[in-house]
Amino acid sequence: MSLQAKLDAFKANFEAGRPPYNVPPAVIETMRRATAELIESEAAQRAKRAGDVAPSFSLTDPEGNVVNSVDLLKRGPLVLSFYRGVWCPYCNMELQALEAAKPAFDKYGASLVAISPQTAPNSRKSARQNKLSFPILSDVKGKVGAAFGLRFHLPDYLVELYKQLKNDLPTFNDDPSWTLPMPARYVIGQDGIILYSEVNPDYTRRPEPEDMIPVLQRLTSVKA
Repeated sequence: MSLQAKLDAFKANFEAGRPPYNVPPAVIETMRRATAELIESEAAQRAKRAGDVAPSFSLTDPEGNVVNSVDLLKRGPLVLSFYRGVWCPYCNMELQALEAAKPAFDKYGASLVAISPQTAPNSRKSARQNKLSFPILSDVKGKVGAAFGLRFHLPDYLVELYKQLKNDLPTFNDDPSWTLPMPARYVIGQDGIILYSEVNPDYTRRPEPEDMIPVLQRLTSVKA
């Protein structure tokens, strides 16, 4: 089953109010409203895209080790995924799909890295819960997400809903701003140019990991 098919199946159950979430219709309507408004804002069109120079970054992994994009690109191309946090079931399914695709990325010499604004303990939970073998990096205050044009402020009504649901982003992220990145996937060439981009204002939509393979194949054929 494709990643999007799994996400769609989860979404159908979630929005139907089935266990274990048992979400009432009013909550679903609020989430739909926020997604529709983010789409209508065209924020995704202002994010970094294929052909742009990727912002460089130095971020820490859950153990406090610094991971530098410049160093990663010296080894090969970079597959980069921005996600919202361990509290987001759609993100966890995406991380699991990326882990399954990692051997294919390895074949083409590509590094795989995921970035979220959450704290190191929550990143450790992400890695543990999803059995990940690739780095999960903490984007403190969302600065790297902002550099890629992905960071947005949650509307007040969604903040109130998150508070009711005990989805405490200021604690998860050690940041009082109530901001998140739009989920995004990039392939960055060794020259720092973005070769593939997919930015989703609808957090229930994610590209398939396999979508990156043709880009990496073209890079390999160029080198050959």
